[in-house]
Amino acid sequence: MSQPSSPSTTESGATTVLIVGAGPTGLALAVGLARSGVPFRLLEAEPGPRPGSRGKGVQPRTLEIFEDLGIAERVMANGRMAVPMTSTGPDGQVTHAGAIPESLANRPDVPYAASVITPQWRVEEALRGRLEELGAVVEFDSTVVDIEQSDDGVMAEIDSARGTETLAARWLVGADGGHSTIRKRAGISFVGETRDDVRAVLADLPVSGLGRETWQTWRHPSGIVSLCPLPSTDLFQYVASLAPDAEPRLGLADLQETLRERSGRADIRLHEPEWRSVWRANVRLAERYRAGNVFLAGDAAHIHSPAGGQGMNTGIQDSYNLSWKVAAVVNDGAPAALLDTYEAERRPVAADVLELSDSRLAASLRTNAGAVDRGASTIQLDVGYRGSPLACDDRDDRAALRAGDRAPDASGLRAVDGEHRLFDLLHGGRFTVLSFGPSLIAAFPGCALRLLRVVANPGSDGEIADVDGNLVRAYGAREGTVVLIRPDGYIGLISDAGDLQAVTDYVADFARPGEKTDPEQC
Repeated sequence: MSQPSSPSTTESGATTVLIVGAGPTGLALAVGLARSGVPFRLLEAEPGPRPGSRGKGVQPRTLEIFEDLGIAERVMANGRMAVPMTSTGPDGQVTHAGAIPESLANRPDVPYAASVITPQWRVEEALRGRLEELGAVVEFDSTVVDIEQSDDGVMAEIDSARGTETLAARWLVGADGGHSTIRKRAGISFVGETRDDVRAVLADLPVSGLGRETWQTWRHPSGIVSLCPLPSTDLFQYVASLAPDAEPRLGLADLQETLRERSGRADIRLHEPEWRSVWRANVRLAERYRAGNVFLAGDAAHIHSPAGGQGMNTGIQDSYNLSWKVAAVVNDGAPAALLDTYEAERRPVAADVLELSDSRLAASLRTNAGAVDRGASTIQLDVGYRGSPLACDDRDDRAALRAGDRAPDASGLRAVDGEHRLFDLLHGGRFTVLSFGPSLIAAFPGCALRLLRVVANPGSDGEIADVDGNLVRAYGAREGTVVLIRPDGYIGLISDAGDLQAVTDYVADFARPGEKTDPEQC
């Protein structure tokens, strides 16, 4: 494969960002950089796209990110939202789960109220397609052998089908999975444990004698077995737990016998798998997310059980956080210290995800329950960055919405060009000022801003009417409230006092080389 053209490389063959690993995390980072015009190269050691359903649940917050990146419709077209789940016990008692949580149904601030089931390879396919539309490609069969850092960047030695190459990059991002070569070369510890006593067999295979309407799990004294239909394919994902001392057996006859024993169903027939693997429980978190000019993202930085469907989603959100910050430094002259906030914001999130998935795994092992209801605690809409150096507001602790929180959506907005949801107006990786006051200052220094002002009757671009009051309710706004929404859809600043100077100062910090955002300004 030939070397990618712009925006992937500069004319000299050097690049600004070298991304290692083209799973969902690396691809999401590449798409974010490509749409911002930041030069990068994306390397993948595998010879081509990886098969396998793997992480098959896309959470609502990730769907919001995909909408901004331009692939939500593609992902949803190849998936199914709120797949019903049934769990059958040894006594034949059946429990049901998987419906849209009542607390999230029909809410104007939540466009996606449940997770979507789709094979991971479909997510990667959609991201690669978007990347190609933006003029870049994945360089498959390309392995980073070694890296050497300096104050100015990273030199990486690469082996590929084209031979050996030494590439200079300003920054390198390791998105190369739990066994990350980049993490090891950067000397970052991966703290935690591997539990060889907690394992499972996974396979993607055709099934006959079973409907595709429901994700079914059977509980048995010897373990669980489940079959989840994979939308946009004729396959199911098969999962069967392994006893601590059991030898993994991946043959079709072995999978069939385990299903018959644990389900009691001789009428369900499995067919030859298209993909199979053995999973073991790992609970690990990188000691740091950055070493000099090397960053970690996704499974290279955190790895945990699949209970609750958090892993792929957390990695994608790592990339969404990092990409806008790199773009701000490269394109807008933001201080390089902005990149320090990546670890400050994302590592605590990963620690919480590890705690959640570990507790869910423990509950599953204790009750032998298998699939569990993926309710409000797993959908990641409550992930936020309160306390971040990038969070400023003049609200007190009793406020429901604070700086650092996810910016809520709102339906029923009218602009001069028609009806909109708020999220329709936030796309594109830019800062947005949302004003509930009578006016906005004419211009802000530094980054190009999107300006939205709430008025009774829109008469020009940038004016919106809150027809149903959803926007005011979602933001707890009063007359004069001003909100600054970050490019990644989180609130950077809220001022109920209508302090436009605070907004000006906040934005100016992203365009003053050598100066760091000071949270005390707000």
